[in-house]
Amino acid sequence: MKKLLLGTIVLTLVIIAPFPTMAEVNIGIGISLPPIEFNGPPDVVAMPDTDDVYFVPDINLDMFFWNGWWWRPWEGRWYRSQYYDRGWAYYDQIPSFYFDIDPGWRGHYRNHNWYGHRWDYERIPYQNFQQNWNSWHNNRHWEKQRTWGVQSYQPLPEQQRQEIRNERQRYHQQYHGQGQQHHGESQHQQSHEKHEGGDSGHRE
Repeated sequence: MKKLLLGTIVLTLVIIAPFPTMAEVNIGIGISLPPIEFNGPPDVVAMPDTDDVYFVPDINLDMFFWNGWWWRPWEGRWYRSQYYDRGWAYYDQIPSFYFDIDPGWRGHYRNHNWYGHRWDYERIPYQNFQQNWNSWHNNRHWEKQRTWGVQSYQPLPEQQRQEIRNERQRYHQQYHGQGQQHHGESQHQQSHEKHEGGDSGHRE
């Protein structure tokens, strides 16, 4: 059963092809990413089986909140900001929380179902979230008191959860390495063609 579960996770990762990250030493400041249009401060939803990771629903791009930062992947790289709508800075590695995120979370969200259990997730208004996320983290509110809104659901045993996390991490690192090699080859080709004819935890 355990091997079947791990095999299913690897297959899902291959199908969805999550974003790789190009590992570099320096971190860019104030990078201008394509803006995401919000009618107002966004609601968030707590992601099951994670260490207090939240996602922004109802947008086509991935945006997460974790450990006091807003996080966003773009074109194979990761960026984080103190604010949800500006001030993005390049982050030079895959953030560790990403290895805990189920690759099929969008489908679970749309179907209100988390692996066979009804998922009565709570959309948390921005102001309420900003006032409470830190205390929720300290008392493990979503895991222990609310089980993320998943009905009759028990979190996976820690050992099995760690095995799944390690499997995702190995996949992302392998995918990352392939993406970095491809990126380097592309840069080299562009250069050749040219010659033939370039941290804080504060919240809003």
